[in-house]
Amino acid sequence: MSWSELERFVDDVEADSTLQRALKHCRSRKELILAARRLGYRITRIDLHRAWEEDQREQEEAAQG
Repeated sequence: MSWSELERFVDDVEADSTLQRALKHCRSRKELILAARRLGYRITRIDLHRAWEEDQREQEEAAQG
């Protein structure tokens, strides 16, 4: 999976309330990945972890400066 696929997934979910409702019931990363795959997105556990790490870095940088 490429980073662009994860970005496409996030952009699509942010823009589509139907997708938001479909994913709202996911209670774990595994459920989220399975739901995304059913919707045609090729997302992995590693992709989500990398995105989480990047978000954490951005939050730390914002808090410091």
